Parts: sequence; C-alpha cells; structure tokens
Amino acid sequence: MTKIVGAEVLVTAPGRNYVTLKVTTDEGVVGWGDATLNGRELAVAAYLRDHVCPLLIGRDAHRIEDVWQYLYKGAYWRRGPVTMTAIAAVDVALWDIKGKLAGLPVYQLLGGAARDGVMVYGHASGGDVPELLDDVARYLDQGYLAVRAQSGVPGLDKTYGIPAEGQTVYEPASGARPQEDLWDTAPYLRFAPEMLGAVRERFGFGFHLLHDVHHRLSPIEAGRLGRDLEQHRLFWLEDPTPAEDQEAFRLVRQHTTTPLAVGEVFNSIWDCQHLITERLIDYIRTSVSHAGGITHLRRIFALAELYGVRTGSHGAGDLSPVSLSAALHVDLSVPNFGIQEYMGHAEPASEVFHTSYTFAQGYLHPGDVPGLGVEVDEAAAAKFPYDPKYLPVNRRRDGSVHDW
Repeated sequence: MTKIVGAEVLVTAPGRNYVTLKVTTDEGVVGWGDATLNGRELAVAAYLRDHVCPLLIGRDAHRIEDVWQYLYKGAYWRRGPVTMTAIAAVDVALWDIKGKLAGLPVYQLLGGAARDGVMVYGHASGGDVPELLDDVARYLDQGYLAVRAQSGVPGLDKTYGIPAEGQTVYEPASGARPQEDLWDTAPYLRFAPEMLGAVRERFGFGFHLLHDVHHRLSPIEAGRLGRDLEQHRLFWLEDPTPAEDQEAFRLVRQHTTTPLAVGEVFNSIWDCQHLITERLIDYIRTSVSHAGGITHLRRIFALAELYGVRTGSHGAGDLSPVSLSAALHVDLSVPNFGIQEYMGHAEPASEVFHTSYTFAQGYLHPGDVPGLGVEVDEAAAAKFPYDPKYLPVNRRRDGSVHDW
C-alpha cells in the first residue's frame, strides 16, 4: 500500500489563473493534477480543500479506480463542472504518482503508444482577413499540419477567437466582472464562408482547416453554414450549436456533410452518450480536466471508438500544462485519436510549470519522463496571486443575452 499523506491546493496566476492539486504519498512521491475551471476557479479550489482533500488522507494511491468511484458516487450530488473538475485533478495526480512509482511515463501504463506523436492544431486569427492570412502563414511556417481560423467580423466590434490589443495568445477572460459584447448572427453567416474561402484560395488544401462557431447558431443556421462550407473541406466545424440539446445535432447532420465537433463543456460520458451512439458528431472534444480525469476520459473515448467517433480534446490556455500533458498521454495511447487542440500558455507559465513535452513538425509528444512529465515550482507559483477574471457575456442587438 502506498498511502496518501498530503493533499494541497495551489492557486496561481502566471499569465492566467490555474488551480493545481498536489498529492503526496508516504514515500515522498508527489503527483500533480489540474483543477482549473475558467472563471470559477475558486469554486473548485474550495470543493477540493473543504470536501475532497480530507477524504484522500490515508487512502491507497494505487487504487485509482476505487478513489474515482468513491469520490463520484460518495458525494451523492453527481456530475457538473465543479465536481468533475475536482475529481479530475485527483485522478490525474494519482496517475502521475503511479507512473513515477513504476518508473514509466503514463502512456505506457495506458497500453503503450498507438502512434509516434500527437497531431495538434494551432489558433490563427486576425482582426480582418489579411491579418488572418498572415497568421495562418505563420503557423504553417512553424510546421503545423492543422490550423483553426478565426477572424473579426465586419460590423461587430469584438469577435470570439481574436486576441485583444497587446495579447499574443488569445484569452477571452478579463476583468473582475464579465465584459458584455455585442453579437449578431447574420453578418457572421455571410462572412464566415468568405473568410474560410480566402484561406483556401491562398494556401490550398494541403493542410487541415478548422473553424469554431462557439455555440452561437441555431441548429438550422448551423446546418446552413456547414453546407456553405463544404467546398472548403473543413477538418471540422466546432460547437455549431448549443449542446444541451443533443438531438439538435440530428437537424444539423441532415443539412451538411461538414464534420462536426463538440464537447469541451461536457463533464461526463452521459453528456455525450446520445451524440456518440447516434453518430451525430464526428469528433468528441471532452477534456481530461473537465471530464473526470484520465480514468473517465478513457471511458468516453472507448465508447466513441465503437461508433467511429474520433477524439479532438479541448486544450486551450485555460487548462494548465499539467492538463495538456495528461491529454497527450491519453492521445498517444487511444486507437481513435483524431487531433489535439494546442493553444500554448502565456508567460510566465513556464516559471511555474516545468514540462517535458516537445513539438516537432506538427506533432506533440509527452516525453518519456516517469509520470506525466510535469513538475510545479511552488515557490514560483506563490509569486503570482489569483487575479479575478471572467468570460464575456454576449448580447444581441435587442439587448437579450445570447449564448457564449
């Protein structure tokens, strides 16, 4: 038995807010987990500190599945982003410990590598189409094989996916209160095919092109957009409509052959069960930190494999390097891997998180360091106090609240 003797929560903001869980065993082995929930970080930190960490003391760190079931079923109030993010942090930390004790990288414990590297996509953007095209060129020059394209929409002051002035990495959260932005679907639906067409016209079809709608269309609007984009051969159209209504994707499916991706806001296998088993999506985007950790994410991906759905995990900058590393270990091992989002992390994140994953020719590899391959500098973390920031709220021209 390897006994858990310590469980601590670190909240730090090296470039953005991260919640990190540190689990320590009686042998002095430390495992790290990511518990970041963008805009609700302190809710997860409190859930861990007040309700979860005390329950871990004295438990066997090797019994990962038992701990997962204990925390999930024992709480009675199941699922939801706060609960599942907290459980994910514990789960990932325990996998990190198991890898370190075994002297193996986590992917070896998951069955070994099913591929040599993990294809990732970068985030190209611009205030207008010329700026976007220049940014796409920058990613292709760096060796990316897949690029997500987002551009400012004429007639709208702010648009999802476009870095604010002075930002080098897009980060939508800002300010101690949510920023309120204007959104209008009509100009976006007119502009998006032109914008993505301009990308294909300049760069051709020799790379994968992705686009994120971010839940902002009705099902019939999403179907119309997907149809209009078919000539541009997208790798996927992401989050075309709000995903609470899983059956809505059937209507989208009826109107377009453009591949559909969804799931970054999902927390469990039950959130996407219908979408997967009815083959209403092509890629499932659940993330290791928001869907119960490595243990539960593998269940989701195993279900998806049965129905020909591939993986495309969320990997934005609002997940720490601990989360990205955990995702890469899963990506490397599952048979139905599709692609991994890779936004990178704003500095000074590297002062706090020391990583072993590497990028080369469009692929990431988690490295062969035992465990996850990420260590946290606690002294550095203490230099960056929590900085309250919230995601924006979108309103239509009539003042009503729109989807994010």
